[in-house]
Amino acid sequence: MLVGSLLLSFAAASMGAFFSPGDWYAGLTKPSWNPPNWLFGPVWTALYTMMAVAAWLVWRRGGWRQQWRPLAMYLAQLALNAAWTPLFFGLHWLGAAFAEIVLLWLAIVATIVAFWRVQRWAAALLIPYLAWVSFAAVLNFTLWQLNRS
Repeated sequence: MLVGSLLLSFAAASMGAFFSPGDWYAGLTKPSWNPPNWLFGPVWTALYTMMAVAAWLVWRRGGWRQQWRPLAMYLAQLALNAAWTPLFFGLHWLGAAFAEIVLLWLAIVATIVAFWRVQRWAAALLIPYLAWVSFAAVLNFTLWQLNRS
């Protein structure tokens, strides 16, 4: 199941391969605190790995039959995670992407709470993900505001 969890998480991550930043992103006005482009790949790789391990830890406590609620929450937030990339990088809808990332943030919080009730280490593994998505939401909002024209 760990391999399946990793494959599922990295399937969501693969959206980045279909919608790369490209020239459009390079041309945006960015804040001084915008991270360098090379940082995103390693950070997301680590986060998707931790997410997969977290889901596996919850699954080990009874499988889908006993843990379907927290695992369904995990899948919902994973779907929201995958949906952000085409909104932002594909359609260039920064406002819609910001609204979507707020929903993602709420779904991550709900998943952390659900995982905490089952396996605390699983919840702890999602904290860096929540922190990064919090940063990404602020960056998304700032890019939207700086590039409204």
